[in-house]
Amino acid sequence: MTETLSPARHYRDLAAKFTARVEAVPADRWDSPSPCEGWTARDVLRHVVDTQRQIVTVVGLELPAGPSPDTDPSGAWTATRDGMQAILDDPRRAGLEYDGHFGRTTLAATVARFYNFDLVVHAWDLARAAGLDDTVDAEDLDFVEATARALGDSIRMEGVCGPAVEVPADADRQTRVLAHLGRRA
Repeated sequence: MTETLSPARHYRDLAAKFTARVEAVPADRWDSPSPCEGWTARDVLRHVVDTQRQIVTVVGLELPAGPSPDTDPSGAWTATRDGMQAILDDPRRAGLEYDGHFGRTTLAATVARFYNFDLVVHAWDLARAAGLDDTVDAEDLDFVEATARALGDSIRMEGVCGPAVEVPADADRQTRVLAHLGRRA
């Protein structure tokens, strides 16, 4: 990424890309297997919705109610996205602090590091599950690669990423980055 984006602006950008993938999933592909073992496309979306709804509670906030990913995947994501964006656009709420896994932090910092990372990676997961174009923009690969590097061994904690996958030496960059995250591209 050539410029440093605020957490709110970066979320807005990545959420728009994630939204495009969500809206492109054909209705009959929501139950297709995803690259996440044992998860369908709908499960990936549910994970993104549920984790974003959960993280705001650590600072005493709540996202507005929305439909379930089971009955309205796109609506569930839209409600979650819009609620999170409203929080990030409000410096008072975005700056609320809490004690996280890596120490004292703010909600905005957590979204910037972890939840934005999830938007890129899980957009790819959705695209793969639905048979869509799964290309990840170069600047988003930069961000994911830098975040994974900064997380070090923590990237392998349960529920984050699986073990790295071997790829041929001549694999393209996207394939190499995703392989580091335990995904077969």
